[in-house]
Amino acid sequence: MLIINEHVEPKSSKLTRVLLLIAVACLLPGLAYARPGVAPVELVDALKLVFGAQHRFRANHANGLMLTGTFSPHPDAALVTRAVHFQSAPVPATVRFSNFGGNAHVPDADSGAAPYGMSVKFALPDGTETDLVMHSFNGFPSRTSAEFRDFLIAIGKSPAGGPRPSALESYAAAHERAKFFLDAEKRPPQSFASQPYFGVNTFKFIDAAGAVRFGRYRFVPVGAARYLDPKRAAVAPNDYLRVEIRERIRQGPVAMKLLLQLADQGDALDDPSIAWPEERRFVELGTLSISTIETDSAALERTLSFFPGDLPDGIEVQDPMLKDRDKAYAESIERRQR
Repeated sequence: MLIINEHVEPKSSKLTRVLLLIAVACLLPGLAYARPGVAPVELVDALKLVFGAQHRFRANHANGLMLTGTFSPHPDAALVTRAVHFQSAPVPATVRFSNFGGNAHVPDADSGAAPYGMSVKFALPDGTETDLVMHSFNGFPSRTSAEFRDFLIAIGKSPAGGPRPSALESYAAAHERAKFFLDAEKRPPQSFASQPYFGVNTFKFIDAAGAVRFGRYRFVPVGAARYLDPKRAAVAPNDYLRVEIRERIRQGPVAMKLLLQLADQGDALDDPSIAWPEERRFVELGTLSISTIETDSAALERTLSFFPGDLPDGIEVQDPMLKDRDKAYAESIERRQR
């Protein structure tokens, strides 16, 4: 700081200091969310370490099925966001249900098939698209992308019958949320459409008046969630979920509701490993009606990807993990098409 005469600070210097302090104060909230990213190749390589170096399939959720339908917004959706697909007009949607993991042949009822995945691509009126990527577990094993990479590496270095404690056991002992994720019951559903799916990352929603809210997506079945009991799961055919959803759609469209769980004071906006309390307010955003199995599902599996960070006006990324996820998805599809 410039000092002159009797340590009297000139007005211009005082103004500079005040402006600097204001700038720092404005930046601090953003710095709370600033975390070092992870190179997309690291995440994809870690997944390949766990599931093998196959190249024809997705690095994760490799075993999937493509469907199509229509999303119709609920009137309450426009009260939360000005995003175009949450206004009054229905929009076309492409849906992908999938099993967890990079093994494209994992049986549907196998413990390694959970958490199951649901991705939705909305076709917007201006020709652009926006996507949701969700899974059937309310939470995530890791707080950041770097932790998720380390979690995957620990799994990949823990073969069955290997030394104890395994790398995964040691990792879980030091990471409470990862241990919770590993220990939690994940039952196979009666249908891909008979269980909820959770968008574990937080988004920022802006309405027509500029008001801001933060929330997490959730797709839920119409009616109660339904799962297989252990005896039925033990004898379920390897592809029972695909057989079941095809039969259901032959009988008529399958409906699921899209909800938004709104954050309350103190809820973690940048930590997907922490599920918010169920007493938080929910807003119904609309209904997804799934009406058709894609006849070229296998071809679409090789070419179609979902990027949850591609967003229309009225929705913004809040959780920094989303940016790393998008880059990893791009890396995975580039390898498939190479």
